[in-house]
Amino acid sequence: MKINFYKYQGTGNDFIIIDDRENVFPISQVLIERLCDRRFGIGADGLILLQNELGYDFKMVYFNSDGNESTMCGNGGRCIAKFSHDIGISYKYNCFLAIDGPHDFSITKDGLVKLKMKDINAIEKAGDDYIMDTGSPHYVQFLADIEKLEIVDEARKIRYNDRFKDKGINVNFVSKINDSLYLRTYERGVEDETFSCGTGTVAAAISIAEKYNLNSGKSELNTKGGKLWVYYKKNAHFYSEIWLEGSAEWVFEGSVEI
Repeated sequence: MKINFYKYQGTGNDFIIIDDRENVFPISQVLIERLCDRRFGIGADGLILLQNELGYDFKMVYFNSDGNESTMCGNGGRCIAKFSHDIGISYKYNCFLAIDGPHDFSITKDGLVKLKMKDINAIEKAGDDYIMDTGSPHYVQFLADIEKLEIVDEARKIRYNDRFKDKGINVNFVSKINDSLYLRTYERGVEDETFSCGTGTVAAAISIAEKYNLNSGKSELNTKGGKLWVYYKKNAHFYSEIWLEGSAEWVFEGSVEI
């Protein structure tokens, strides 16, 4: 069986995207893990299926590179929005359905993709750190300088501790240097650092607003893969109208025999 695929990346977070509106892709943990393998497959941080969904322009089904279906992926959501635009889907709603609910989206004149994220109303403090669910669970820690951080070793101390080891958690490290914000993320399911993480960037922006007592506004974060922007409205510790903005680009396309 031959499957056509498309490779997209959003600030270095890369995905295999498959147009599965006819529901023919044979979902298998082993198959998806092999396709995402960077040596023996196509190579990606995850695989996304675009499927039909009544009442929405389409449905996003996301799998981590370990082959398991996962929670929401912000950069993946921006990439599938750009992909849907590139293949000429006619929008009725400018909204797709994902595992955590509906997501509005738009593509700017500059080609950037804006994706509306879920509201945040439950933020836990763990000492000086923050824990929240932005569509996926995230742990945010502030450090003086993350450039030389041995991120895999440090993140796994949190990801595999007694509390999080069963379900896992994504771990983010944030530094503020000369008024610029820098972010590095370790993702569960990938079990490594990724060049950026959309839901992690949202978690970092909300944590920054909490830590520095910021009001409604916009945060610019520098990831290894480029800049991402988060817009939000804040009412006490409740965050709404959260939008994630950044680049999402076609890389290549092809077909694979499975």
